[in-house]
Amino acid sequence: MLPVIALIGRPNVGKSTLFNRLTRSRDALVADYPGLTRDRKYGFGKLGPIPYLVIDTGGVAGGEEGIEEAMVDQSIRALQETDVAIIMVDGRGGLTAADQHVAELARKHAKRTWLAVNKTEGLESAIANSEFHALGLGEPIAISAAHGDRVGALMEEVLEAFVVTDEGEDEEDVAEDDRELRIAIVGRPNVGKSTLANRILGEERLVVFDQPGTTRDSVAVPFERNDRKYVLIDTAGIRRKARVHEAIEKFSIVKALQAIEQAEVVIAVLDAQEGVTEQDVSLLGLIMERGRALVVVTNKWDGLSADQRKKVRDDLDRRLPFLDFAERITISALHGTAVGDLLPAVERAYAAAMRDMSTADLTRELESAVIAHAPPMVRGRRIKMRYAHQGGRNPPVIVIHGNQTDKLPEAYRRYLVHRFRKAFKLKGTPVRLAFKKGKNPFEGRRNVLTPRQERKRKRLMKKVKK
Repeated sequence: MLPVIALIGRPNVGKSTLFNRLTRSRDALVADYPGLTRDRKYGFGKLGPIPYLVIDTGGVAGGEEGIEEAMVDQSIRALQETDVAIIMVDGRGGLTAADQHVAELARKHAKRTWLAVNKTEGLESAIANSEFHALGLGEPIAISAAHGDRVGALMEEVLEAFVVTDEGEDEEDVAEDDRELRIAIVGRPNVGKSTLANRILGEERLVVFDQPGTTRDSVAVPFERNDRKYVLIDTAGIRRKARVHEAIEKFSIVKALQAIEQAEVVIAVLDAQEGVTEQDVSLLGLIMERGRALVVVTNKWDGLSADQRKKVRDDLDRRLPFLDFAERITISALHGTAVGDLLPAVERAYAAAMRDMSTADLTRELESAVIAHAPPMVRGRRIKMRYAHQGGRNPPVIVIHGNQTDKLPEAYRRYLVHRFRKAFKLKGTPVRLAFKKGKNPFEGRRNVLTPRQERKRKRLMKKVKK
């Protein structure tokens, strides 16, 4: 399981800024206004030695009433349910009664805490940290979330306990994991995930009820089909945070996000009768960000008129253009229509995600792509791409070596992805490109002559001496 880290503190200490820094995103609203974050924001942490889930919470000041009281309840739940709480304070604002209130909650409810003194850019660490020792939360660590100062060092320490150093896993264990294909079924509440899981399993293994939120946790069910081992993970529904009220449901979302991370293929279920919603787009974007092989399933297809079906298909094309790589299947989980097509689609997506591609074949396709459509000129110089090789699987990563590759336009990158996807049959999985520039041996050195220029210089010097 991915470790879960919560950011806790009084209002306006920089929790959302740190969240954006850790997730390398702009997902959390940031403004110089106390209490801006009133609910949790979830994201996958990318800054640190291992991946993790990070939760941005609302500010806690003490003595809250109304909606602020509900915010405090959510922060307490975050302290209780997460693996680590990073308590944030303002190094420029100094120690306040609200900080002491947060520290008291942390001592009472958190499993493990770290104290981050934010906004310390330009300040001496020892001086900025001095008064916060009084909180009794261990050694303070001075950081600047806005500038990134010492944030990496903080995450190194926070995640040290979760880094797996045991290399005792043998090849047989890896082979066994490979034989079990892990499939996560995700989607908004009440779109028919558990009904679909029961159809795939062929028995009533999961509770199904006509009420959103019946599934509170991720349920992993192993099964076999045609001598192939699978693990099916039915997850709790993910809905827009403004509609998530119960604390238990909020941490069901954490479990669902962890299931996406654990899975090798994700089946994303949409409701044909409701169409593509903002929550669907957000969830599918998150799956793509994690690089998971994907099958998009539109459920409750039965009963729709021809015009309604056309509208749903048009919505899929219009709102999900970034998922043109994913196979789409329309089903009725209740009646079992087309459910038998899912596992073959999952296998195709997984095979694409795990495909091996030789350097020679990748380079040949790269050369063909450049001949068919050359990259643009940059300041009068052509962007050169010399060769390509595979840098990873699930998702496939293609590493391209050349010059000025950082100047390559996004449109041309998409063109290359489409070429590689078509050439190597990578339907069902995202494809990531990584670029490496050729190193200039004279970079950073002034007045360095090439060998030819050096020979010419010597000849001229001999003539001058004569």
